[in-house]
Amino acid sequence: MKDYTETRESLIDQLNSNATAGLNDEQVKKSLATHGANTLTKQKSESLWKRLWDAATEPMIIMLIAAGLIALGVNIFRSVTGGEADFLECVGIFIAISLSVVISVVMEGKSAKAFEALSKISDNTVIKAIRNNTTVLLNQAELVVGDILLLSTGDKIPADGRLLESFGLASDESALTGESVPANKDAGFEIEDEKLPLAERANMLYSGTYITSGHCKMIVTAVGDSTEFGKIANELGNERKESTPLQEKLARLGKTITILGVIAASIVFISQVISFAMNDGLHIEEVMEAFVTSIVLIVAAVPEGLPTIVAVSLSINIIKLSKQNALVKKMIASETIGCINVICSDKTGTLTENKMTVRAFYDQEWHTNPTELSGNYFAHNVCLNTTADIGEDGTFIGNPTECALLQFYENSKERTHSGMNYKEERLDHEILHSFPFSSELKHMTTISKVHGEIVTYVKGSPECVLKMCYLTDKQRNEVENYIEKAQEQAMRIIAFAHKSITSMKDFEEETSHKELESNMEFDGFVAIADPLRKEVFEAVNSCRKAGIDLKILTGDNIVTATAIANELHILNEQSIAIEASQVIEMNDEELLNKLPHIAVIARSTPTVKMRIVKLLKGSGNVVAVTGDGINDAPALKNADVGVAMGISGTEVSKEASDIVLLDDSFATIVKAVEWGRNIYENFKRFISFQLTVNLASVIVVFTSILLGLPAPFTALELLWINIIMDGPPALTLGLEPNYEDLMSRKPTKRDESIISKNMLIRIVITGVYMSIVFLCQYVFNFLNVSQGEMPTVLFTMFVLFQLFNAFNCRELHDGSIFKNLFKNKIMLITVGCTFMLQILIIQYAGAFFSTVPLELSMWLKLIGIGSTVVILSELIKFIYRRINKQKSF
Repeated sequence: MKDYTETRESLIDQLNSNATAGLNDEQVKKSLATHGANTLTKQKSESLWKRLWDAATEPMIIMLIAAGLIALGVNIFRSVTGGEADFLECVGIFIAISLSVVISVVMEGKSAKAFEALSKISDNTVIKAIRNNTTVLLNQAELVVGDILLLSTGDKIPADGRLLESFGLASDESALTGESVPANKDAGFEIEDEKLPLAERANMLYSGTYITSGHCKMIVTAVGDSTEFGKIANELGNERKESTPLQEKLARLGKTITILGVIAASIVFISQVISFAMNDGLHIEEVMEAFVTSIVLIVAAVPEGLPTIVAVSLSINIIKLSKQNALVKKMIASETIGCINVICSDKTGTLTENKMTVRAFYDQEWHTNPTELSGNYFAHNVCLNTTADIGEDGTFIGNPTECALLQFYENSKERTHSGMNYKEERLDHEILHSFPFSSELKHMTTISKVHGEIVTYVKGSPECVLKMCYLTDKQRNEVENYIEKAQEQAMRIIAFAHKSITSMKDFEEETSHKELESNMEFDGFVAIADPLRKEVFEAVNSCRKAGIDLKILTGDNIVTATAIANELHILNEQSIAIEASQVIEMNDEELLNKLPHIAVIARSTPTVKMRIVKLLKGSGNVVAVTGDGINDAPALKNADVGVAMGISGTEVSKEASDIVLLDDSFATIVKAVEWGRNIYENFKRFISFQLTVNLASVIVVFTSILLGLPAPFTALELLWINIIMDGPPALTLGLEPNYEDLMSRKPTKRDESIISKNMLIRIVITGVYMSIVFLCQYVFNFLNVSQGEMPTVLFTMFVLFQLFNAFNCRELHDGSIFKNLFKNKIMLITVGCTFMLQILIIQYAGAFFSTVPLELSMWLKLIGIGSTVVILSELIKFIYRRINKQKSF
């Protein structure tokens, strides 16, 4: 049997405890040995070496390491055989590897330190308990199973336990269940169903939750890892994070580049061998040189700058997000969030404030502006009929609903008019007698005396209070209609009434009590709800425009969850709200078919949330989960991106997440999505540029070999081209700012290649065009240059083609590059500086680069030829836009 289905007496016997005397010292030792201490097993933090290893074993880094080792081997071979070795390229590759790994480890290390500072919590919560027949104060960690605890309003519950006695008890279990309204608790509540959801176990209290009203005696039934809190925390430690969409795409890209490089190298090698065999015959020296040349082609095909641009871009994004109050714990998450197409969000504390607020009230007429409260008796009732308080910093002390009523008064016209706060109102009244709220009576009554008048005030459920009041049928119907409308919006209704009496009696006596609470004057009612965060509505609309689907997975009941969904306009004819019990009844295939139409799942448990996330990911979606509670943690851990709330979030949820919102602002997610999308587009710009250079260089070298022409570039010229391809001019493409239409595009699919069809077409067309023009000059000399100038002209032409093509690569879609030409000023400056260096190299560094100075007229011709790559790209995009425009008509 479960603890909540056992009788109190049998449970006390099973745990060898005593409800009056508690445990003795010997029993404490036995319980500690049997059930363990009340501490959670902490997961070991990753060592520096482990983090370095993880960063160095990314697919692209492994490919770079292989390329670096091959290049090193080739150059050692050349050096030994008396050939021309180029160790600078090897150094460049290993510097790129080091930069990527160091940046990743350092940035994540900084985030980890910031998170540790955020997550520091005290384990020294002091709890009142009974031991050795004496009331004692114990630290939370000293508690054991079988301890008898005495808890009251405001206490944080330190362990799971069964209630032995309770008086007007309610607890805030929102962190564990997602239920925004405090749960009423009753020690006498009997449960027979062992499958009863945690949120409905009224005779239990759970670790990590809070007492909002009343007091109780409890026997501890589970501590540490065995608590519901601990079970969830342990599940998180056992879950391994899967690879992100970007990691998957880069791995596929690496494999593709390697395969294509090997194919190209094989073709070049075989072509050279056939050429040697047909001309001078095969010689071992020539075959070895052909083999080395082929290997160099494989190395040249590797975009060694890509891991660096990934690390730098992610680091910059982490810094930008930190300024927006978002702490990124995993670097890759700052890009992954840009690819999400589904957000599974908790409701309480994430979409809503998790702070009960009066949204409207009725005092003979309906008010949607709560500040309009002006009735004396109504205001007195609100201030007197409560045991709650509001702290100086605005924090709620006591029952959240009663605190919401006090806040309602503090913000009202009546408060301004009277000049008295709720505490002064209480002091102005002499409390003669009170009947506290109970779940049986569903109301509370306070009798006070002020200015010689004795007044009884009642506050409670509308059904109960309305029965006490005299109302005409018309008045009653009007009140009930407004109540019904408010309840349809999942608002909690609390009604108020008062009655003047002539003198005090023994109102504990049943007849007098009934007389006291009859023929009362109805003051009105308030409608209370946990409101949406101010920024949520606009943020959800932005997500909708960006093609991101929002699903609410909440522990709340179906009525409350549906009301919030309707307020956010996410329920319609195509989307539905269901309960977790319906999800549990479906198999995976049935659930997968219905998932696209499910917008809300009420009464969600951690298991249900995790199942939904896994099914969504398995069907190709990129999933973000937002949450603040313990119950959100498993889903946060399993999502592609877990986003936790930094202020209202529990430590477990923050530990499980990839990003922590330090200001709890849902709008920050939208900003993170926008920047994440921009990072991904910048990666594509960089890759587009690099692959175009690679393709053109392979075609040029391969064709030159086939035609029996000398190598078009010297080793130093190739190094300079490599610097342009992997260095500052290329890296500045990774700094391209956001474009206006970024958030109006559809999200990137999980299985979509990082090289899109349009990208591939443009890479091929541009690479082939540059190669044809280059080879035409090499073979036909259409510029009529001398043989001495030819190598210099070819080198300069190739460099200028790449510099102009960098502008093409800034625009990935069918728009003109001139629209955003001046947005990336760093890129303009860098390309300009590179061009100036090219002029200096040609005009003044001929001794090092084996070049000759060119005349101004030749420079102008070469600039004109280089710019044709931009004209070609703009022409293709213009034709594409025209075709699309005609299709739209």
